[in-house]
Amino acid sequence: MRPLNLVIVHHHFRPGGVRRVIELAAPHLVRTLQPPLCGIVLVAGEAPDAPWLRRFSAGVAPLPVVCRLDPALGYIAEQRLAPDARARRLRIFLAGLFDAAPGGGCVVWAHNMGLGRNLALTRALARACVARGVPLVFHHHDWWFDNRWRRWAEMRRSGFRTLAHVAATILPAAPGLRHAAINQADAAVLQRHFHRNAGWLPNLADAAPQPEPERVRHARRWLTDRLGDDAPVWLAPCRLLRRKNLAEALLLTRWLRPEAWLVTTGGVSSAGEQGYARRLAAAAARAGWKLRLGILAGDECGLPTVPELLAAGEAVLLTSLQEGFGLSYIEAAAAHRPLIARALPNIAPDLARFGLRFPQSYQELLVDAGLFDWAAERRRQLRLLKAWCHHLPRVCRGLAGRPALLAAGDSARRVPFSRLTLTAQLEVLRHPPAISWRRCAPLNPFLTAWRDRAARGTLGVTRWPRGADAWLGGAAYAGRFARLLAAGSPGGMRPAAGRAAQEEFIHQKLRSGNLYPLTWSP
Repeated sequence: MRPLNLVIVHHHFRPGGVRRVIELAAPHLVRTLQPPLCGIVLVAGEAPDAPWLRRFSAGVAPLPVVCRLDPALGYIAEQRLAPDARARRLRIFLAGLFDAAPGGGCVVWAHNMGLGRNLALTRALARACVARGVPLVFHHHDWWFDNRWRRWAEMRRSGFRTLAHVAATILPAAPGLRHAAINQADAAVLQRHFHRNAGWLPNLADAAPQPEPERVRHARRWLTDRLGDDAPVWLAPCRLLRRKNLAEALLLTRWLRPEAWLVTTGGVSSAGEQGYARRLAAAAARAGWKLRLGILAGDECGLPTVPELLAAGEAVLLTSLQEGFGLSYIEAAAAHRPLIARALPNIAPDLARFGLRFPQSYQELLVDAGLFDWAAERRRQLRLLKAWCHHLPRVCRGLAGRPALLAAGDSARRVPFSRLTLTAQLEVLRHPPAISWRRCAPLNPFLTAWRDRAARGTLGVTRWPRGADAWLGGAAYAGRFARLLAAGSPGGMRPAAGRAAQEEFIHQKLRSGNLYPLTWSP
């Protein structure tokens, strides 16, 4: 059998969940895929940082790793190419990529094309693979229609002017193409329309040995130096994104462990998130809140790793509005650290299936409406909702549900913190913790027990399930990937499959429960 090159395509290899999955999974794919691999090609719009590339290369050694880069593969918003010039450049790049594949054929593993950040790349990649008979797995971590509706105008400007055109691009149907989703809810939709050409590929997270004690002590000393004191650290291992809902993590930290710092690991990775990060950081600096954002951002050498920071911290928080998989749930359990997290409805069933139980999980955090200017927030949300609806495709505007705060009458006295704009969230945070706690603790009875546990150092830790490796281990992951590649059925070739799947997704994503004002602003 002719050996294969594993071609891994992403817009970038910046820090984040997608890069982490690639880093963890590639060594297992190297050992499992047949025919055997002869090399790995990393394809992106920019070069990965050198320390990560060294770690990645060591993990797949002795296979050679090469990078094939062109800015045309990056986010459209970060380019200045005209659509025709971009399409031509991508065709030439991909032809050269496949023609020059060293030593054998290729199998392509393409990440996050469903975000719609560069549909010209998605289309060119699918066409090139179909024309050459190259197997292609579209690995969908996130979707453009999941609270990212401003992508629509960008896609139209880049030449994709109808929903049908977009669906045929991100969800193409052809014999050699496969679609993988990272949660069961999304996989079920794809499998209804693509049958055996789609599958569920949950992220992997091996319960690796804990970092060496000296490395943990080093991480704790490093945190103390950066923060200026040795107070406890509650860690949110994530990038600075609006959907991470970090003001809620700060509110929980101030209520449950007032002396602790809330520290986030990643920085801002796209221009659209800069405003959110700046406002949150400025509010914390003015008020003196114990918040440090993006402590691992930058290219400085010698930084602790995320596992080392998890081990050095006291607790982990995950307050996201939406996640495709929620790797932090798994990583906290693997690190034996207490986790305080929102139970997201699209992934909670998957976590339960893995055997994971989280003693500090919650649905919503309710706040007293008297802690922010209700009338001003209502006017603000009405204005933002109108602007947000303007960014929806015209045929989708009638599908949008009613946001929680606007559906509540003026007499409502409580509202989920997650359903507020950042402005209102900051108004709540500006109250002294003792005051907001006194008014909100009765609305969230579970918090009193958690506060007592936090003070005593007895927050519950999720036990790593005995059978978790069958779901989350590297060998299981590689086996699912290989089976998806080998699968296929005539039922998956319906040309309209992508359009039907996208329509089903859009109806789901526009329901009231999925609408969050934090995601409406640019």
